[in-house]
Amino acid sequence: MTVSTDFISETGQFRTELLAYCYRMLGSADEAEDLVQETYLRAWRSYAGFEGRSSVRTWLYRIATNACLTAIDRRGRRPLPSGLGGPGGAPAAPVQAAGPEVPWLQPLPGALLAGPDGQAADPATVAVSRAGLRLALVAAWQYLSARQRAVLILRDVLDWPAAEVAGLLGTSTAAVNSALRRARAQLAGVLPAENAVAEPADPAQRAVLDQFMAAFEHADVAALARLLRADVALEMPPLLTWFAGRDNVLGFYSAQLFTAPGRFRLVATSANGQPAAAGYYRDGSGRCPAHAITVLTVTAAGIARIDTFLDAALFPKFGLPQQLPAG
Repeated sequence: MTVSTDFISETGQFRTELLAYCYRMLGSADEAEDLVQETYLRAWRSYAGFEGRSSVRTWLYRIATNACLTAIDRRGRRPLPSGLGGPGGAPAAPVQAAGPEVPWLQPLPGALLAGPDGQAADPATVAVSRAGLRLALVAAWQYLSARQRAVLILRDVLDWPAAEVAGLLGTSTAAVNSALRRARAQLAGVLPAENAVAEPADPAQRAVLDQFMAAFEHADVAALARLLRADVALEMPPLLTWFAGRDNVLGFYSAQLFTAPGRFRLVATSANGQPAAAGYYRDGSGRCPAHAITVLTVTAAGIARIDTFLDAALFPKFGLPQQLPAG
Protein backbone atom coordinates (compact mmCIF):
# COMPACT_ATOMS: atom_id res chain seq x y z
CA MET A 1 0.00 0.00 0.00
CA THR A 2 1.11 3.59 -0.61
CA VAL A 3 1.09 6.18 2.17
CA SER A 4 -1.87 7.83 0.44
CA THR A 5 -3.84 4.56 0.38
CA ASP A 6 -2.97 3.87 4.02
CA PHE A 7 -4.11 7.34 5.05
CA ILE A 8 -7.44 7.07 3.25
CA SER A 9 -8.04 3.59 4.63
CA GLU A 10 -7.26 4.63 8.19
CA THR A 11 -9.04 7.99 8.31
CA GLY A 12 -11.81 8.06 5.71
CA GLN A 13 -14.37 6.26 7.85
CA PHE A 14 -14.44 9.12 10.38
CA ARG A 15 -15.27 11.98 8.01
CA THR A 16 -19.05 11.98 8.61
CA GLU A 17 -18.85 11.94 12.40
CA LEU A 18 -16.14 14.61 12.34
CA LEU A 19 -18.45 16.79 10.23
CA ALA A 20 -21.23 16.36 12.80
CA TYR A 21 -18.79 17.12 15.64
CA CYS A 22 -17.49 20.31 13.99
CA TYR A 23 -21.06 21.40 13.29
CA ARG A 24 -22.02 20.90 16.96
CA MET A 25 -19.06 23.04 17.96
CA LEU A 26 -19.57 25.80 15.38
CA GLY A 27 -23.29 25.85 14.53
CA SER A 28 -22.47 26.25 10.82
CA ALA A 29 -22.54 23.56 8.15
CA ASP A 30 -20.31 25.67 5.90
CA GLU A 31 -17.65 26.19 8.57
CA ALA A 32 -17.89 22.55 9.65
CA GLU A 33 -17.14 21.36 6.13
CA ASP A 34 -14.20 23.77 5.86
CA LEU A 35 -12.74 22.62 9.18
CA VAL A 36 -13.12 18.94 8.34
CA GLN A 37 -11.15 19.64 5.17
CA GLU A 38 -8.57 21.49 7.27
CA THR A 39 -8.45 18.59 9.74
CA TYR A 40 -7.71 16.08 7.01
CA LEU A 41 -5.11 18.34 5.44
CA ARG A 42 -3.31 18.75 8.77
CA ALA A 43 -3.59 15.00 9.40
CA TRP A 44 -2.20 14.17 5.96
CA ARG A 45 0.77 16.45 6.47
CA SER A 46 1.64 14.83 9.81
CA TYR A 47 0.58 11.25 9.00
CA ALA A 48 4.11 9.99 8.43
CA GLY A 49 4.95 10.98 12.02
CA PHE A 50 1.84 9.46 13.59
CA GLU A 51 3.17 6.97 16.14
CA GLY A 52 -0.07 5.33 17.22
CA ARG A 53 0.07 6.52 20.83
CA SER A 54 -3.67 7.12 20.53
CA SER A 55 -6.24 5.72 18.13
CA VAL A 56 -6.55 7.31 14.70
CA ARG A 57 -10.03 8.47 15.70
CA THR A 58 -8.75 10.24 18.82
CA TRP A 59 -5.91 11.78 16.84
CA LEU A 60 -8.35 13.20 14.25
CA TYR A 61 -10.65 14.54 16.97
CA ARG A 62 -7.69 16.29 18.60
CA ILE A 63 -6.83 18.03 15.33
CA ALA A 64 -10.49 18.90 14.67
CA THR A 65 -11.00 20.22 18.21
CA ASN A 66 -7.99 22.52 18.00
CA ALA A 67 -9.23 23.84 14.66
CA CYS A 68 -12.69 24.46 16.13
CA LEU A 69 -11.36 26.21 19.22
CA THR A 70 -9.37 28.59 17.03
CA ALA A 71 -12.38 29.26 14.80
CA ILE A 72 -14.68 29.98 17.76
CA ASP A 73 -12.16 32.35 19.35
CA ARG A 74 -11.94 34.22 16.05
CA ARG A 75 -15.64 34.40 15.20
CA GLY A 76 -17.67 34.01 18.43
CA ARG A 77 -21.07 32.40 18.82
CA ARG A 78 -23.85 31.91 16.27
CA PRO A 79 -27.25 32.91 17.70
CA LEU A 80 -30.85 32.42 16.73
CA PRO A 81 -33.12 35.50 16.96
CA SER A 82 -34.31 34.46 20.44
CA GLY A 83 -30.71 34.82 21.62
CA LEU A 84 -30.67 38.51 20.73
CA GLY A 85 -33.90 39.83 22.22
CA GLY A 86 -37.45 39.14 23.38
CA PRO A 87 -40.35 37.94 21.20
CA GLY A 88 -42.46 40.28 19.13
CA GLY A 89 -45.99 41.08 20.22
CA ALA A 90 -47.50 42.55 17.04
CA PRO A 91 -47.82 39.79 14.42
CA ALA A 92 -49.25 42.12 11.76
CA ALA A 93 -46.51 44.75 12.14
CA PRO A 94 -43.48 44.91 9.82
CA VAL A 95 -40.70 42.55 10.85
CA GLN A 96 -37.15 43.70 11.55
CA ALA A 97 -34.17 42.29 9.67
CA ALA A 98 -30.66 42.06 11.08
CA GLY A 99 -27.60 43.37 9.29
CA PRO A 100 -25.25 41.07 7.39
CA GLU A 101 -22.75 41.18 10.23
CA VAL A 102 -24.75 38.71 12.37
CA PRO A 103 -23.29 35.18 11.97
CA TRP A 104 -26.52 33.19 12.30
CA LEU A 105 -26.78 29.60 13.39
CA GLN A 106 -27.34 27.35 10.37
CA PRO A 107 -29.23 24.07 10.00
CA LEU A 108 -27.30 20.88 9.19
CA PRO A 109 -28.75 19.18 6.08
CA GLY A 110 -29.52 15.51 6.55
CA ALA A 111 -27.94 14.91 3.13
CA LEU A 112 -24.51 15.78 4.57
CA LEU A 113 -24.71 12.82 6.97
CA ALA A 114 -25.38 10.31 4.20
CA GLY A 115 -22.81 8.40 2.22
CA PRO A 116 -21.98 8.97 -1.44
CA ASP A 117 -24.92 6.79 -2.50
CA GLY A 118 -27.31 8.68 -0.25
CA GLN A 119 -27.22 5.96 2.42
CA ALA A 120 -24.95 5.94 5.46
CA ALA A 121 -22.93 2.74 5.24
CA ASP A 122 -22.05 2.14 8.89
CA PRO A 123 -24.92 2.21 11.44
CA ALA A 124 -22.47 2.93 14.27
CA THR A 125 -21.15 5.96 12.40
CA VAL A 126 -24.70 7.14 11.76
CA ALA A 127 -25.54 6.91 15.46
CA VAL A 128 -22.47 8.94 16.43
CA SER A 129 -23.16 11.49 13.70
CA ARG A 130 -26.85 12.06 14.46
CA ALA A 131 -26.72 12.12 18.27
CA GLY A 132 -27.19 15.52 19.88
CA LEU A 133 -27.92 17.47 16.72
CA ARG A 134 -31.28 18.99 17.63
CA LEU A 135 -31.29 22.61 16.54
CA ALA A 136 -32.29 24.04 19.93
CA LEU A 137 -29.51 22.06 21.59
CA VAL A 138 -26.86 23.34 19.18
CA ALA A 139 -28.18 26.88 19.72
CA ALA A 140 -27.91 26.47 23.50
CA TRP A 141 -24.30 25.25 23.23
CA GLN A 142 -23.44 28.58 21.60
CA TYR A 143 -23.70 30.17 25.06
CA LEU A 144 -20.79 28.09 26.34
CA SER A 145 -17.12 28.92 26.02
CA ALA A 146 -15.26 27.04 23.33
CA ARG A 147 -13.56 24.61 25.73
CA GLN A 148 -16.74 24.04 27.75
CA ARG A 149 -18.51 23.27 24.49
CA ALA A 150 -15.86 20.70 23.54
CA VAL A 151 -15.99 19.05 26.97
CA LEU A 152 -19.77 18.83 27.00
CA ILE A 153 -20.04 17.42 23.47
CA LEU A 154 -17.26 14.88 23.94
CA ARG A 155 -18.54 13.73 27.34
CA ASP A 156 -22.34 13.96 27.09
CA VAL A 157 -22.96 13.41 23.37
CA LEU A 158 -20.08 11.20 22.26
CA ASP A 159 -19.69 9.51 25.65
CA TRP A 160 -15.90 9.79 25.84
CA PRO A 161 -14.28 8.97 29.21
CA ALA A 162 -13.14 12.00 31.17
CA ALA A 163 -9.51 10.86 31.06
CA GLU A 164 -9.59 10.62 27.26
CA VAL A 165 -11.11 14.10 26.95
CA ALA A 166 -8.43 15.42 29.30
CA GLY A 167 -5.73 13.90 27.11
CA LEU A 168 -7.25 15.36 23.99
CA LEU A 169 -7.47 18.87 25.51
CA GLY A 170 -4.14 18.70 27.30
CA THR A 171 -5.62 19.17 30.76
CA SER A 172 -6.47 17.12 33.87
CA THR A 173 -9.43 14.83 34.50
CA ALA A 174 -10.43 17.06 37.43
CA ALA A 175 -10.47 20.10 35.13
CA VAL A 176 -12.63 18.25 32.60
CA ASN A 177 -15.14 17.23 35.28
CA SER A 178 -15.25 20.78 36.63
CA ALA A 179 -15.82 22.22 33.14
CA LEU A 180 -18.56 19.69 32.52
CA ARG A 181 -20.40 20.66 35.73
CA ARG A 182 -20.22 24.35 34.85
CA ALA A 183 -21.39 23.71 31.31
CA ARG A 184 -24.37 21.64 32.44
CA ALA A 185 -25.35 24.30 34.98
CA GLN A 186 -25.14 27.08 32.40
CA LEU A 187 -27.18 25.09 29.88
CA ALA A 188 -29.96 24.52 32.40
CA GLY A 189 -30.77 28.22 32.21
CA VAL A 190 -30.90 28.56 28.42
CA LEU A 191 -32.02 25.19 27.02
CA PRO A 192 -35.66 25.24 25.85
CA ALA A 193 -38.03 23.08 27.88
CA GLU A 194 -39.04 20.98 24.87
CA ASN A 195 -35.53 19.56 24.66
CA ALA A 196 -36.36 17.34 27.63
CA VAL A 197 -39.53 16.02 25.95
CA ALA A 198 -39.23 12.75 24.05
CA GLU A 199 -39.87 13.06 20.34
CA PRO A 200 -42.39 10.72 18.71
CA ALA A 201 -41.16 7.99 16.36
CA ASP A 202 -40.11 8.89 12.82
CA PRO A 203 -43.42 7.89 11.15
CA ALA A 204 -45.36 10.16 13.52
CA GLN A 205 -42.97 13.03 12.87
CA ARG A 206 -43.31 12.55 9.11
CA ALA A 207 -47.10 12.62 9.46
CA VAL A 208 -46.87 15.96 11.29
CA LEU A 209 -44.52 17.28 8.60
CA ASP A 210 -46.95 16.25 5.85
CA GLN A 211 -49.82 17.98 7.66
CA PHE A 212 -47.71 21.09 8.21
CA MET A 213 -46.79 21.28 4.52
CA ALA A 214 -50.41 20.80 3.45
CA ALA A 215 -51.60 23.54 5.83
CA PHE A 216 -48.90 25.87 4.55
CA GLU A 217 -49.60 25.26 0.87
CA HIS A 218 -53.35 25.73 1.36
CA ALA A 219 -52.94 28.73 3.70
CA ASP A 220 -55.10 26.84 6.20
CA VAL A 221 -54.73 28.54 9.57
CA ALA A 222 -57.16 26.19 11.33
CA ALA A 223 -55.24 23.12 10.16
CA LEU A 224 -51.96 24.66 11.28
CA ALA A 225 -53.44 25.57 14.69
CA ARG A 226 -54.23 21.89 15.34
CA LEU A 227 -50.53 21.03 14.94
CA LEU A 228 -49.03 23.64 17.27
CA ARG A 229 -48.37 23.52 20.97
CA ALA A 230 -49.67 26.44 23.00
CA ASP A 231 -46.10 27.57 23.70
CA VAL A 232 -44.79 27.16 20.16
CA ALA A 233 -41.97 29.50 19.05
CA LEU A 234 -41.32 30.77 15.52
CA GLU A 235 -37.89 32.09 14.50
CA MET A 236 -36.89 33.27 11.02
CA PRO A 237 -33.23 34.25 10.69
CA PRO A 238 -32.01 36.66 9.38
CA LEU A 239 -35.11 38.40 10.79
CA LEU A 240 -34.64 39.66 14.35
CA THR A 241 -38.39 39.49 14.94
CA TRP A 242 -39.60 36.19 16.39
CA PHE A 243 -42.83 35.07 18.02
CA ALA A 244 -43.78 32.96 21.03
CA GLY A 245 -47.18 31.39 21.68
CA ARG A 246 -49.73 29.83 19.34
CA ASP A 247 -51.85 32.98 18.98
CA ASN A 248 -48.90 35.16 17.98
CA VAL A 249 -47.49 32.58 15.57
CA LEU A 250 -50.87 32.05 13.90
CA GLY A 251 -51.41 35.82 13.82
CA PHE A 252 -48.16 36.28 11.92
CA TYR A 253 -48.94 33.55 9.41
CA SER A 254 -52.48 34.86 8.90
CA ALA A 255 -51.45 38.48 8.41
CA GLN A 256 -48.22 38.12 6.46
CA LEU A 257 -47.98 34.71 4.77
CA PHE A 258 -51.37 33.00 4.45
CA THR A 259 -52.89 35.73 2.33
CA ALA A 260 -53.96 33.28 -0.42
CA PRO A 261 -53.69 29.53 -1.02
CA GLY A 262 -51.00 28.31 -3.38
CA ARG A 263 -48.39 31.01 -2.69
CA PHE A 264 -45.90 28.36 -1.57
CA ARG A 265 -44.84 24.88 -2.61
CA LEU A 266 -43.09 22.73 -0.02
CA VAL A 267 -40.78 19.74 -0.39
CA ALA A 268 -40.00 17.37 2.48
CA THR A 269 -36.40 17.12 3.66
CA SER A 270 -34.53 16.78 6.97
CA ALA A 271 -32.10 18.81 9.05
CA ASN A 272 -30.41 18.22 12.41
CA GLY A 273 -32.12 14.82 12.62
CA GLN A 274 -35.49 16.63 12.56
CA PRO A 275 -38.26 16.85 9.96
CA ALA A 276 -37.87 19.85 7.67
CA ALA A 277 -39.49 21.42 4.62
CA ALA A 278 -37.97 23.36 1.76
CA GLY A 279 -40.25 26.21 0.76
CA TYR A 280 -40.53 27.62 -2.76
CA TYR A 281 -42.36 30.90 -3.40
CA ARG A 282 -44.52 31.35 -6.50
CA ASP A 283 -43.64 34.68 -8.08
CA GLY A 284 -45.78 36.67 -10.49
CA SER A 285 -44.40 34.87 -13.54
CA GLY A 286 -45.40 31.43 -12.29
CA ARG A 287 -41.83 30.45 -11.39
CA CYS A 288 -41.08 28.85 -7.98
CA PRO A 289 -37.65 30.00 -6.75
CA ALA A 290 -36.15 28.72 -3.52
CA HIS A 291 -37.27 30.69 -0.48
CA ALA A 292 -36.59 29.10 2.92
CA ILE A 293 -35.77 25.94 4.85
CA THR A 294 -38.09 25.27 7.81
CA VAL A 295 -37.02 22.88 10.59
CA LEU A 296 -39.71 21.55 12.93
CA THR A 297 -39.27 20.42 16.53
CA VAL A 298 -42.04 17.86 17.00
CA THR A 299 -43.07 16.57 20.42
CA ALA A 300 -45.89 14.25 21.45
CA ALA A 301 -47.96 17.35 22.27
CA GLY A 302 -47.40 18.99 18.87
CA ILE A 303 -44.92 21.28 17.14
CA ALA A 304 -42.84 23.10 19.75
CA ARG A 305 -40.56 25.11 17.46
CA ILE A 306 -40.62 26.35 13.87
CA ASP A 307 -37.19 27.53 12.72
CA THR A 308 -37.37 29.02 9.23
CA PHE A 309 -34.08 29.96 7.58
CA LEU A 310 -34.71 32.57 4.89
CA ASP A 311 -31.64 31.69 2.84
CA ALA A 312 -31.96 30.27 -0.68
CA ALA A 313 -28.21 29.55 -0.67
CA LEU A 314 -28.87 26.62 1.70
CA PHE A 315 -30.79 24.62 -0.92
CA PRO A 316 -27.84 23.05 -2.80
CA LYS A 317 -26.49 21.60 0.45
CA PHE A 318 -29.85 19.87 0.91
CA GLY A 319 -29.56 18.43 -2.58
CA LEU A 320 -32.48 20.59 -3.71
CA PRO A 321 -32.90 22.72 -6.84
CA GLN A 322 -32.89 26.51 -6.70
CA GLN A 323 -36.18 26.55 -8.58
CA LEU A 324 -39.11 24.18 -9.12
CA PRO A 325 -40.81 23.77 -12.50
CA ALA A 326 -43.92 25.89 -12.94
CA GLY A 327 -47.03 24.03 -11.90
